[in-house]
Amino acid sequence: MRAPTRIRRKAVVLAAIASLGAGLLAGCADDGEDSESNSSDGGGGGKTTITLGLFGTFGFKEAGLYDEYMKLNPDIKIEENVVERNENYYPALVNHLTTNSGLMDIQGVEVGNIAEVVQTQSDKLLDLSKYGKESDYLDWKWQQATTAEGQTIGLGTDIGPMAICYRTDLFKEAGLPTDREEVSKLWAGDWSKFVDVGRDYQKNAPGGTTFMDSPGGLINAILSSETEKFYDSSGEVIYKSNPAVKAAFDLTAEAAEDGLIGNQTQFQPAWDTTIANSKFAAMSCPPWMLGYIKGKSKPESAGKWDVAQAPKSGNWGGSFLSVPKAGKNTEEAAKLAAWLTAPEQQAKLFKVQGSFPSTPAAYTMPEVVDGKNDMTGDAPIGEIFAEAAKSAPVQVIGPKDQIIQQGLTDNGVILVTQGKSAKDAWNNAVKTIDNNLDQ
Repeated sequence: MRAPTRIRRKAVVLAAIASLGAGLLAGCADDGEDSESNSSDGGGGGKTTITLGLFGTFGFKEAGLYDEYMKLNPDIKIEENVVERNENYYPALVNHLTTNSGLMDIQGVEVGNIAEVVQTQSDKLLDLSKYGKESDYLDWKWQQATTAEGQTIGLGTDIGPMAICYRTDLFKEAGLPTDREEVSKLWAGDWSKFVDVGRDYQKNAPGGTTFMDSPGGLINAILSSETEKFYDSSGEVIYKSNPAVKAAFDLTAEAAEDGLIGNQTQFQPAWDTTIANSKFAAMSCPPWMLGYIKGKSKPESAGKWDVAQAPKSGNWGGSFLSVPKAGKNTEEAAKLAAWLTAPEQQAKLFKVQGSFPSTPAAYTMPEVVDGKNDMTGDAPIGEIFAEAAKSAPVQVIGPKDQIIQQGLTDNGVILVTQGKSAKDAWNNAVKTIDNNLDQ
């Protein structure tokens, strides 16, 4: 996708993932309907209709939070408008903010876009520090959506410490261990070991399956464990010169060349089908991915998944709720955004969807401590993801992170599964990214 504004090479970059001796890391949701579902102000019976513009499955509806809020507030009606992929959602959001038209009362913002929104669109958004409580959220999460002048333009939703979800039945058929601690030991400390396990899997793989789901999933996971990936702390774009980015690309390309990875792009219908038909054995898995797996799997897959620690701790994703000043119901929308992201609601969301809270108070709530997921059976996912987050790096986030990441995945490593060389795939990714950055 082409960047809506020209890149600032010295852009202010937010330090995203604070070190977590006492806290956890950022996440995101990426699932949902393939196209927008229309919402309107009609049919409310005199009620105030609050509309939410979201990408993927944030899980509010699925967890029953809308119904709960409407029961608590009988004069409110809630409708959501969903686009599946953020790269389709975000350019439209920027356009709507720029023109002050076509906006929902609440708009979701992905962490890869939050730096740009803070820098360029804050004057179009309500200061939510008057509604959400800063003390409820992880410090770094609050700061991600806060301007230098102290205006907080978004309230943090879920966060996403990285793990690996794997199919115990497919691992067993391939002769690999299935116990999550033993599985974690196979690749502890090194993503290259993870790829080596993929080679072992592929030697005895059940027919028609690959070790991992997609090249995009692998490169994103590897890069999630790096302190610097696309920008440095001064705001300089460094993705081409950063050896960690090239190493992640090359390792993913190597796995693709060896036939260890499926040839699908994540969050597309064809990729959804590979989940439903059990066509791969492992995938990069921040907590929000559990909701996606659950939504796309057939009933017979329930309980066949488990969660192991990733080779290195990292973070993938993260989202926010913002309230445009041009919305029809800004006051009620701000109250709803604060309620949806409060600790109690984030804990309920984790229980149903697996979306990990950005509010520390939720971590001791029963919904999190005793959290389970239909797909992963008795796996203590609350404990697993909390442990995964403790050593995650402080990661620099820049205003065009999403464009760079999408270029590396959708215009880069995916091409290796289609027969291109790693060199040609890298060159194509760089060309696409630089064109989209207008450099």
